[in-house]
Amino acid sequence: MSTLEGAIKGLTLEQREAAAVAEGVSAAVIEQGVAAGTIVVPFNPLHKGLKPMGIGKGLRTKVSASIGLSSKDSTVAGELEKLKTALTAGTHAVMDLSIAGDMDDARRAILAASPVPVGTLPLYQTVAEASQKYGSALKMTPGQMLEVIERQAADGVDFMALHCATTFEAIKRAKKEGRIDPLVSYGGSHIIGWMVHHNKENPLYENYDRILEIAKKYGVTLSLADGMRPGCLADSLDGAQVQELIILGELVDRAAKAGVQIMIKGPGHMPLNHIKDTITLQKSLCKGAPYFVFGPLLTDLAVGYDQINAAIGGALSSWYGAEFLCYVTPAEHIGNPDASQVRQGVIAARIAAQAGDLAKGMPEAIQWDLDMSNARRDMKWEEQIRLALDSEHAAYIRKTRNNGEISSCAMCGKFCAMEIIAKYMKIDKHSC
Repeated sequence: MSTLEGAIKGLTLEQREAAAVAEGVSAAVIEQGVAAGTIVVPFNPLHKGLKPMGIGKGLRTKVSASIGLSSKDSTVAGELEKLKTALTAGTHAVMDLSIAGDMDDARRAILAASPVPVGTLPLYQTVAEASQKYGSALKMTPGQMLEVIERQAADGVDFMALHCATTFEAIKRAKKEGRIDPLVSYGGSHIIGWMVHHNKENPLYENYDRILEIAKKYGVTLSLADGMRPGCLADSLDGAQVQELIILGELVDRAAKAGVQIMIKGPGHMPLNHIKDTITLQKSLCKGAPYFVFGPLLTDLAVGYDQINAAIGGALSSWYGAEFLCYVTPAEHIGNPDASQVRQGVIAARIAAQAGDLAKGMPEAIQWDLDMSNARRDMKWEEQIRLALDSEHAAYIRKTRNNGEISSCAMCGKFCAMEIIAKYMKIDKHSC
């Protein structure tokens, strides 16, 4: 493949330039990154109204929010409300992880309403449809898996999470090593269950060339997920996880040769001291492909507060080289999130992304924080609220505190340290 073909990978010049403008970089940066496999621009031309956005090395850390029909009681209207909430909170992408109801209708409605890239995990729909049709997900066929992948691509899905590297070799290693939590990936558990039941290799692995053909035809970016991801800290960086990473690296090479954009979706649970090693290993084995991390969660004890848990892990992951953070909500492990918890998850992930970008020395992130510092020094309350990651929440707190005295110090009133030191140092400052 020539450098030009590698740089394009299904993207038009207009799309690459739009992604560059949105990021504040030159089109050459986007083209070179896509050619090298270190940047992806998820963009399915069939997704109308989509604004091109880059993910990868040298770009700002991005955030994804997950929504989707989770039970027979879920409604498309309810998921569209979550989408609206996530967009208002500043998410850069969404994933429709529907597992029940009219999944085609939900996906098409989400695509029609979303100006940001939409991702899916096609196996979820395959499992649900096989269960409805045959009474068991074990009766799904490789042909049905591929049909759902193409159906979703034809609807305009921009990126797809697929467990293509979950092979028998990784399963045997996990069994031999004796994991605490053998499987926590919903999609991974179903594909492994199918493999063990039929005593056949992973059909997503065996049909990978066909998947690449579909992805290239529709301009879908692959997000290869690890079915053997650790579900608790004790299993982090075990042999099964590393074995799957090796296979993922091979699949990255094959995608590059096929002209398909690809990123890797990574583990969810790890101790803090494993973050750097995990990301370094992924970057090495997967040739620098963008890393889409779930959280990660740094303790298994933060039930009800996992958005904070994930924000700490996400900030450190971003610093060490991850470029895409999958949000985690307070409902993680204990239920499905409502709209308010979706908002909390997005904001927490965006805080992590900003912290990581500051540590990376990203100029825009540094300037944003500096602008806030100047606004605080000058007690420009409206400017502070405008600059806040969650302006709506900041405005609410400001409005309901300080007895309505908009120009007063937030904490100290007439004893404000900034006022006192400004007079002492003869700093020319202007309060609102």
